[in-house]
Amino acid sequence: MKDLWGVLVRQRDYRLMLSAGLISLTGDWLLRTGLAFQVYVLTGSTLASGGLLLASFVPPVLLGSLAGVFVDRWDRRTTMIVTNILNAVVLLPLLAVRDESAIWIVYCVVLAQSCLQQFFTPAEQSLVPALVESGQLVTANALNSQIRDIARLVGAALGGVLAAVGGLSLLAIADAATFLVAVALVAGIRHRATRPRAEEQTAEEAAEGAIKRLKAEWTEGLRLCVGSAGMRLLFGFCVVTSVGEGVMSTLFAPFVSTELGGDGKAYGLIVSSQAIGGIVGGLVAASIGSRLPAATMLGVGSLLFGLVDLTLFCYPLVSDSLIPAFVCMIVVGVPGAFTIAGLMTVLQRLTEDRIRGRVFGAIAAAEGVAVLVGIVTAGVLGDAVGIIPVLVFQGLGYVVAGLVIVSRRRTLAPHPEPAHRLPA
Repeated sequence: MKDLWGVLVRQRDYRLMLSAGLISLTGDWLLRTGLAFQVYVLTGSTLASGGLLLASFVPPVLLGSLAGVFVDRWDRRTTMIVTNILNAVVLLPLLAVRDESAIWIVYCVVLAQSCLQQFFTPAEQSLVPALVESGQLVTANALNSQIRDIARLVGAALGGVLAAVGGLSLLAIADAATFLVAVALVAGIRHRATRPRAEEQTAEEAAEGAIKRLKAEWTEGLRLCVGSAGMRLLFGFCVVTSVGEGVMSTLFAPFVSTELGGDGKAYGLIVSSQAIGGIVGGLVAASIGSRLPAATMLGVGSLLFGLVDLTLFCYPLVSDSLIPAFVCMIVVGVPGAFTIAGLMTVLQRLTEDRIRGRVFGAIAAAEGVAVLVGIVTAGVLGDAVGIIPVLVFQGLGYVVAGLVIVSRRRTLAPHPEPAHRLPA
């Protein structure tokens, strides 16, 4: 608990960023859940609901790595403030949606918010190491993971209620309010980045070299993802596990329905129960994080995550009870929290501050492609091979990835950066 309180009490800037993240993420889940409900009410079409997923997946693939280049150029605190303001603004068109004929507005809003997220996320992830001491980084990342699960529980519950009470208009107003509160909190962060002053150029020289510099920086971000043994290892880990996430997102609902005999209510409760384990796991990881090597947390967390998944996917072969599913989903949240905290910490330590945004952006783009591959693969093989065999393959992916990380954790030695002092 000493590590946990050391971060929360002593690091004012990080505390503000964490609070802003909790509030805005709650709004994200509120809108995501409410939109899924409201779009289906307006259209009665599952295809229309699937369009929401497509609108949110396209920007990471097409924009993710390029957005990271600009994140490295801009002040990250300012980037977070501006993107939160724009997120609130782009929600306003939802007030005009009254029936199925205006459903295109919903897709445009989701697409715009997903584009903005490609700038916000790497800015936030890159800013964390500047707000906490080096030894507190694992604890800070574990807390970030924990608030995502808290936001998921609270926001998903509120989203369904607000959608039923006030429809899209109330959802838009509530989500916009969370972004504006987050803006006020981030604006209170005192940390300012020191960027080297650019050489003076004429307008013609600046215009001529802009595209060339952008291409060079974008290419550098892609190259850095595979530029060292440690980064190649992490890049491969992210791709393999993201394929698994695509498989899981596609087949878990059919798994609950077909293999467990559960209804829609059971599915919702089983999915949300993972957040309970995530909250507990985030608290444990935050409390003891500084005492464990981040690479060990990543490898062991992934290994245990995969083993719990395999238990979940295989137990229907001997039992038709739903209780083990709830237990497994709660338990898997704990190694999941360790995996996320370990991965983020290792990535932050392996990259220099000046290029961190483009590395995170490039990895996000690769993860987006991998998720789409997983979705397509699951859709094809789910019918041809069967739901359980494909999901077992997903669990084995985490097990193998975890074993590889544990066996090669020495290659994940942190990149040395200049020490910095932080205000109390």
